[in-house]
Amino acid sequence: MAKLLHIESSPRKARSASIAVAKAFIAKYQEANPADEVETWDLWSTSLPEFDGDTIDAKYQVLNGQDHSPEQAAAWKEVTDVFDRFNAADKYVLSLPMWNFGVPYKLKHLIDVITQPGLAFSFSPETGYTGLVTGKPITVIYARGGEYTSSEQMQALDFQKSYVEFLLGFIGFTDVKSIVVEPMLAPPEVAGPAKDNAKRQAAEIAASF
Repeated sequence: MAKLLHIESSPRKARSASIAVAKAFIAKYQEANPADEVETWDLWSTSLPEFDGDTIDAKYQVLNGQDHSPEQAAAWKEVTDVFDRFNAADKYVLSLPMWNFGVPYKLKHLIDVITQPGLAFSFSPETGYTGLVTGKPITVIYARGGEYTSSEQMQALDFQKSYVEFLLGFIGFTDVKSIVVEPMLAPPEVAGPAKDNAKRQAAEIAASF
């Protein structure tokens, strides 16, 4: 039995295009894999540790190969607890809207907590950075108001998909599938079919995910 983790980063819930497509994915996945566990991690109802003070000092102790103080150890455990929840999954679905050409700050907070040395990546002077989250597939659902795939000019403004793809590669993901839901700020006669097409794409991927 495998575990599929859905990381949900939109606060719009029933009005969210990214969540709607993720639900279509999950419904088809559960149909194809009825014995698997599916968990939804709603970042808007999650308390994540602040990355300051003892926490950031603990990170640099790790980078420098030094021991933690008791305060740093306690702060670092909060980080490792979050990472362990993330890393416990076998497969992932990440759904996110575009905010100010990038990602929601709740998702960025999660990224900043889990992307840590010795957890999500390692570094050596000889080989450089190595991602440690390996052998796991992920499907990413990107919702955005405009058509950022329509031209090179619009693609240059997309710091949502480009950032997520880079970050996933940095921490070790190689099996990455993408579903783009756009343009969601278009009139209903355009946005509706675009969302429906994304749901069909999601079901196709989920059937053999």
